[in-house]
Amino acid sequence: VQLQASGGGLVQAGGSLRLSCAASGPGLVIAVMDWYRQAPGKQRELVASITAGGNTNYAASVTGRFSISRDTAKNMIYLQMSSLKPEDTDVYYCHADRVRYANFGVSGTVNNVWGRGTQVTVSS
Repeated sequence: VQLQASGGGLVQAGGSLRLSCAASGPGLVIAVMDWYRQAPGKQRELVASITAGGNTNYAASVTGRFSISRDTAKNMIYLQMSSLKPEDTDVYYCHADRVRYANFGVSGTVNNVWGRGTQVTVSS
């Protein structure tokens, strides 16, 4: 099971960016997918999460500015970030939990899967 994030970049304050994350693997069914972010020297923090049923949760610092969505059929999630602030500058990571896979009669569950980060830089 692999997660591939994309869409980071440099944007001015007040601007927008859209991050994408694709999960790949055989016969995946994923319970929860999230976006986390981490600045150097700081703990990784949850930005937004979405369940297979579409329930969402946001960090207070991004509520009203960020929107997480999911294409369950494609095992992809998106993070639409608007009204970006310099303090949103971080490396953003895609995460998945309770990932069920099935491949030629072999099945199982993998927890706590992380993708490589994508850098988001917001200039003032």
